Amino acid sequence: MKTVTSGLKLWEPTPEQIEKASVSDYMNWLKEEKGKSFFSLQSLWEWSVTDIEGFWASVWEYCKVQSSQPYERVLDKRQMPGAKWFAGSRLNYAEHVFRNTQGKKPALIFQAEHKKRQEVSWEELQEKTAAVASSLKALGVKPGDRVAAYMPNIPEAVIAFLACASIGAVWSSCSPDFGIESVIDRFKQIEPVVLFAVDGYQYNGKTFDRLPHVAQLEQAIPSVRRTILVPYISSQPARISDQCISWKEAVKPAGELSFEQVPFDHPLWILYSSGTTGLPKAIVQGHGGILLEHLKTLQIEQNIGKDDVFFWYTTTGWMMWNFLVGNLMVGATIVLYDGSPSYPSLEVLWELAEEIKITYFGTSAGFIHSCMKSEVKPGETRNLSHLRAVASTGSPLSNEGFAWIYESVKKDVWLASISGGTDVCTAFVSGSPVLPVYAGEIQTRALGASIQSFDENGKALTNEVGELVITEPMPSMPVYFWNDEKNKRYHDSYFDVYPGIWRHGDWIRIDEKGSCVIYGRSDSTINKGGVRLGTSEIYRAVEAVDGVVDSLVVDLESLGRDSFMPLFVVLKKGMSLTDERKQQIRAAIKQTVSPRFIPSEIYEVSHIPKTISGKKLEVPVRKILLGMPAEKVVNRGSVANPDSLDFFFELAKDLNKQV
Repeated sequence: MKTVTSGLKLWEPTPEQIEKASVSDYMNWLKEEKGKSFFSLQSLWEWSVTDIEGFWASVWEYCKVQSSQPYERVLDKRQMPGAKWFAGSRLNYAEHVFRNTQGKKPALIFQAEHKKRQEVSWEELQEKTAAVASSLKALGVKPGDRVAAYMPNIPEAVIAFLACASIGAVWSSCSPDFGIESVIDRFKQIEPVVLFAVDGYQYNGKTFDRLPHVAQLEQAIPSVRRTILVPYISSQPARISDQCISWKEAVKPAGELSFEQVPFDHPLWILYSSGTTGLPKAIVQGHGGILLEHLKTLQIEQNIGKDDVFFWYTTTGWMMWNFLVGNLMVGATIVLYDGSPSYPSLEVLWELAEEIKITYFGTSAGFIHSCMKSEVKPGETRNLSHLRAVASTGSPLSNEGFAWIYESVKKDVWLASISGGTDVCTAFVSGSPVLPVYAGEIQTRALGASIQSFDENGKALTNEVGELVITEPMPSMPVYFWNDEKNKRYHDSYFDVYPGIWRHGDWIRIDEKGSCVIYGRSDSTINKGGVRLGTSEIYRAVEAVDGVVDSLVVDLESLGRDSFMPLFVVLKKGMSLTDERKQQIRAAIKQTVSPRFIPSEIYEVSHIPKTISGKKLEVPVRKILLGMPAEKVVNRGSVANPDSLDFFFELAKDLNKQV
């Protein structure tokens, strides 16, 4: 694998592409309608985070937000937490989806490992949403009631969510690959009155029965009055209790779809923090805040419209599912995929992209790196002429990952590396189709997101690594956390370091032109002699070594040793961690990063522990190795591969015996 220099220009939009971009249309509209002229995206961003009231009011008007009652003011006070947006307005998220209804045209395209491809037209989507909304009302569900879903990424999940939104109920979902205790930890907090569930799912060619888990959920969450069960792995509907009704019964034809008009900050859904340590935070986000943020992102920044076929590989347990569904608000066809991205091979998603002509392909940095290491070259074997954008998130994308897209997927494609958070269900730093793409760099800060890099004293930095902070409120910030007395957990999660300033917990560097590099979580940063380094820099060097598939590094200086920093690597099948390979890894770090960050020890492991959304569990592993009690360190139900933790618990015993 050849080394790629950071900052190397890999792509640049043509003048025609810039002219046709939706953000250019928005800037022209601002000039003609508001008398505001901007000659660069950077100057537009600066206005958007300075005159935040003017900016968000313009998004409301430009995106034609429908409100049955007008707002009294854009923002009461510029404060965090506690900002109140668009007070007085009443609207509905689902209404903005179905104003795009397009008859027989597909709204959803669905494929799974064990299912033939299926299309759901706009007409069918509206009819089934109306039916499920009617069924929920008949079950006594009222605005503000919570409805939970234990479902994979399937059309029924989208229909159920839109039905909830249409009547003002509050949606919350978990993927059935979550551990059952993890699901109970989430849903029990919010006391749902109805549970949507499936009988099972398939992943990596294996079928998993989930009926026993559904029965456990019913027993563990007494607030659930009815369970609506979808027969997903069986052709026959199952009945596990007297409170269970079938999906077929729930979608019996009903009347016209109507939309409950709710206040701007009325809860739309509840998302959850990873829950790898402690009880997951139940993050409540509002109809209006999500509506406005997603319209801004999709309609203005990301250039998405009715001609797009939008795909993002996700499960219902990750915020990217909510973002994926949001594309219906701009009339795009969304693509749902349920299954492993590497079964039967890493070609499966690229094959899907070719066959249904995906225009916007969203994935993770991990998937891109896997394709790169396995020498997958979809651009050589598939017709991807329709593909105009590839997007990556979940973890930092390496320079080589950037280059692989242009060498092996498509030379003329816009690569949007993005980073954000479940906390706001959007990206803070993102891509733009009107800017060049440079290796290793995220193109720009998102409009309306006042992102800065702060040092420990709260001073803004340029071209230096610091804490990622947000200095002005955003409409999609949490309305509150569920059952959070006096907003204590909310405050402690973001505002305990810089009062009144949101600290996100990532390291970031921002240069003069507004490009950004994310260096991983700030609480897992390596610090050697006062020199701080994001772990992604080490991963980039290590995972470029032939045979290394994955890696994880932690700094255990506080273990009582003189700067003990172990590195853990996963190798290709058939390879072993020889002294020669260890030397190659050390040499790669020395040459690419610095001799200062050569690991004290290198261990071979079968898997790196990760969250269900694919993030490496650096902090929990560090705490495990420091000898902290297992129950205080990690919730196994929130780990994608919990057995991978066993190695680290055993190693911790040995290390702490030595100390």
